[in-house]
Amino acid sequence: MALLGKRNLLTIVRGAPPGFYLDGGTHGEILLPGRFIPPGATPGGKIDVFVYRDSEDRLVATTQTPLAMLGQIVLLQVVSISPRIGVFLNWGLDKDLLLPIREMAGPLNLGDMALIQVALDERTDRLIASARVSRRLELTPLDTYHAGDAVKLMVMSESPLGYNMIVNDAHRGLLYHNDVPGPLAIGQLVEGYVRSIRPDGKLDLAAGKAGYRRIAPLTEQIVEALNAKGGRLPFHDNSPPENIRNYFGVSKKAFKQAIGVLFREQRIFIDPDGIRLIKPEQKR
Repeated sequence: MALLGKRNLLTIVRGAPPGFYLDGGTHGEILLPGRFIPPGATPGGKIDVFVYRDSEDRLVATTQTPLAMLGQIVLLQVVSISPRIGVFLNWGLDKDLLLPIREMAGPLNLGDMALIQVALDERTDRLIASARVSRRLELTPLDTYHAGDAVKLMVMSESPLGYNMIVNDAHRGLLYHNDVPGPLAIGQLVEGYVRSIRPDGKLDLAAGKAGYRRIAPLTEQIVEALNAKGGRLPFHDNSPPENIRNYFGVSKKAFKQAIGVLFREQRIFIDPDGIRLIKPEQKR
């Protein structure tokens, strides 16, 4: 069966003046307009298409690729406005995507960018945009998340503690200010991972690559800095975060993780007033 709002590999049933008709399973035959038929396509073969509804509510296929599919979250531009209906967004297809008034999070003007999720309107069975993204996210993450997991992050909003992030188009997490090297923009994609899962099930996040791969380059940076300063640096667990960021360009949490790795590898001592290299003869 063809899936609305997704890419489908469908069989070409027959040709006709408007184009090819594809086997949509329980949806019946779905038209692929002639302008989208790729060279070499013939009845009996299969073709990769995106399925949605046209302005007359008919299922239609296209070989065009939208900027987002059903369930995905993306930043789209307002290209036209209908005061009594909503706004229309450019999502990469010939037919623009409607953001209904009831799904708007605030007023929008022509040319504005809106953070939306592609959703299925249950009343009309049409694909629409919803700017009420936070309401559509799962309140608690699935138990498939673990500390260190790499995740797809998108900036949803800023809070006093940091940035509220959309995790894998489905859940919400928090990226703290002291883990961010600079200001982030709404809709910006960030490479990140799960730092921890709180008792209430919410996710604390970190920017950068996951796990040990992220910490390893910093450990070598710290060792190089120690060698350059005669084997000792005045940074420790109680150092102000801004001092660590100014010197190493990383958050205090990342620094503590890195020196923890170095300590376990017996490469440094952690003293109350700083860290120092362990000489070969000092190793156990």
